Amino acid sequence: MRNMTLRAVAESCEGTVYYEEKSNAPDTEASGVYLDSRKITPGSVFIATVGERVDGHDFIPSVAEAGAMAAVCEKLPDEPYLPCILVKDSFKALRDIAAYYRKQLDCKVIGITGSVGKTSTKEFIATVLAEKYKVCKTIGNFNNEVGMPLTILSAREDDEVLVLEMGINHFGEMERMTAIAAPDMAVITNIANCHIEFLGDRDGVLRAKTAIFTGMKEGSPVFLNCDDDKLAGVDKVLGRRPIFYGIKGKQPEYNKYNAGTSAIAKYYEYNPQMQHKAEPDYYVDEYMAKGLHGTDAMIISRVTGENIPVSIKLPGEHMLYNALASAAVAEEMGLNADEIIAGISKVASTAGRGHIIEGRNYTVIDDCYNANPSAMKSALKLLSLADTRKVAILGDMYELGDDAAMLHRQVGEAAARSDNDVIICVGEISRNMYEGALTELEDSSLALDPDDDREGPDKYEGVRLIYFADKERLVSELPGVLHKGDSVLIKASHGMGFSEIVDILKEA
Repeated sequence: MRNMTLRAVAESCEGTVYYEEKSNAPDTEASGVYLDSRKITPGSVFIATVGERVDGHDFIPSVAEAGAMAAVCEKLPDEPYLPCILVKDSFKALRDIAAYYRKQLDCKVIGITGSVGKTSTKEFIATVLAEKYKVCKTIGNFNNEVGMPLTILSAREDDEVLVLEMGINHFGEMERMTAIAAPDMAVITNIANCHIEFLGDRDGVLRAKTAIFTGMKEGSPVFLNCDDDKLAGVDKVLGRRPIFYGIKGKQPEYNKYNAGTSAIAKYYEYNPQMQHKAEPDYYVDEYMAKGLHGTDAMIISRVTGENIPVSIKLPGEHMLYNALASAAVAEEMGLNADEIIAGISKVASTAGRGHIIEGRNYTVIDDCYNANPSAMKSALKLLSLADTRKVAILGDMYELGDDAAMLHRQVGEAAARSDNDVIICVGEISRNMYEGALTELEDSSLALDPDDDREGPDKYEGVRLIYFADKERLVSELPGVLHKGDSVLIKASHGMGFSEIVDILKEA
């Protein structure tokens, strides 16, 4: 790792070096930086953190035995096993070390944020850019104030592009993250009712997400989804017009917003009049959906004049936005149409995020990593593409604040209107989802009483609606609800633990 010597690491996090005499080569550069003691390799740095269940300081002897170059710690070990860098806060030290290392990297950094679709957009962009460049990207859910610095520290000198997913749920987090990442480019996917327990409303979400601009240089390119009514009003960012992408004809209606209330308004100009006339620089005019097998589309670039025919293996209209964002970033990075076409064709789904699993008895749409109202509605649209009996298993959505009941009810109404056969609502808050769906159904007699244990008939002319108070009751009743050959959507916030349902149905 370039310039990551013992002394440089200590200086970057304002730490004090102890037991330096234990170092065989104090000017040697570290081979890696890790929080997980199991990943330590000879010459790497271990950052000892105190967690809810585990104290990393207990593993200092074992990382020394594994050949670690040094340990960053909040308290010195009883014995001088290896050089130690003493700091007040190990998590802050992690962020400081990552910020220092980011400055040593000679690569383009692309930051991706938004309420929905960050991970899939990251996968599209990283996969497409890999057609021309050596790419390092966020792995799994490493997108917060711990995961993002670790991703930066995983980059190596020969990496040419670093694609970072940047997730936040409180004000101030994005400012800290973008100060570390210093993105050369930024993509914002959308602004939805997500984390509003902490961010207040969609205007608050907009302020929190656009804080990514505070860590960027003047004139840096920014890519925005102009089909989002909030993002469509962003007129200029860091002295440059945003690069917009969207689906032709879906540009939003006027929706007044006053960006002047934002502490970061100086980084961008907001014109609410733009919200109903923002024209995409990259757009899809027509496309052909192939059910759960993906979508064929023509991406049109007003920037280069290219018409780019793409085949997207992942299903759902929302995947078009990911493809558009990747094409826009790729052209900015100098890729040609053939490279973009090849890259998009290689994008595969990831577990928990619209991942389609063909089991022995069911087709499972695993979308249970997280949930908010916008993502729920997109997932229901995705399920409706199936050509079999369609079952939606929907659970509680967290961090929605005082509007949680109302937002769950709205999702239930949308579920009732969707072209799906069975809607199963699970969880305490999802009782509101059930009631919203029940109200929306034209004939409420088609719904099963949630307090009635009797089984209803197997077939209804309309929608079958079921409520379970918890996951355990769902698991016990599910065999009697599902039919062989069903397509089953599983969607809820991560805390509901619905990955267990995915595992059950995969093996059923």
